Amino acid sequence: MLKKTGLLLATLFLCSFSKPLSLKGTWEFIGGIYNGKKEGAPTEYALHRKYNENSYEAFALEKGYEPEKFETGTYVLNGDTCVDTETSCTQPSKITNIPIHYLYTIKNDTLTLKGTLPTGMQVEEYWKKIK
Repeated sequence: MLKKTGLLLATLFLCSFSKPLSLKGTWEFIGGIYNGKKEGAPTEYALHRKYNENSYEAFALEKGYEPEKFETGTYVLNGDTCVDTETSCTQPSKITNIPIHYLYTIKNDTLTLKGTLPTGMQVEEYWKKIK
């Protein structure tokens, strides 16, 4: 009996370190670091990403206006890597249909995406889970 309890506790312990299979939920941008320069979230509007099992939609939300969808994309989680591919954007974009590999972590309610864009820009973004 003691061996079974020990095995169960060891399994639960190891499972507590496993990565999620998806980013499902709604996340709000709370700031980032771009080429070493820290930037906060915009104050005039909020940026949200709504993730499902393997894709997302990004919205700009401003008080008094309907949410504006400005981007869609897909993503795949593999170990500590998130491969993000923007599939459409309402603004001019140099990354549409280009997979970008980010190291990702989730600590408490904060998602961190860290990587290098095709332009060479080093990015580290922070997103807070709100739903």
